[in-house]
Amino acid sequence: MNITTPLTKDIAKTLRAGDTVYISGVIYTARDAAHKKMIETLESGGELPFDIKDAIIYYAGPCPARPGEIIGSCGPTTSGRMDAYAPRLIELGLTGMIGKGERTDEVYSAMQSCGAVYFGAVGGAGALLAKCVVSVEEIAYPELMSESVKKLTVKDFPVTVIGDCHGNNLYKR
Repeated sequence: MNITTPLTKDIAKTLRAGDTVYISGVIYTARDAAHKKMIETLESGGELPFDIKDAIIYYAGPCPARPGEIIGSCGPTTSGRMDAYAPRLIELGLTGMIGKGERTDEVYSAMQSCGAVYFGAVGGAGALLAKCVVSVEEIAYPELMSESVKKLTVKDFPVTVIGDCHGNNLYKR
């Protein structure tokens, strides 16, 4: 199935654990340090660096681009490091997350109650995934270097639905 961002709740409802999906459009990179800063910003009354509603966050810290390339290797990181922050972002409208590995029950519960989806990307294939990136723009927390928040425009970025908003979990199936 091909989808184009934004990932609305209506689109998320059509996805099922086990589906292969090709994403085109805008996704954002953020790892644990960026998630921590985003939650601290919210707690102090500030705004997130991008509109979280119907967004997809890719748990990745892309390597710097070599000359002539748009981006360096761009593979997924372990999603569990974001589990302390994910339910809050899901409640604010985040509808998609891309990473690798299992999530906590709290994350799956938030996904089910708010209509979000967890996608898995293949670990160890960062160089191949980087070929799907059309453009990259650093938008927040440059002091985090490769872990800064980046806006990626992707074309046919391959993922598998691991957890859907209907309570299905590919890891437990």
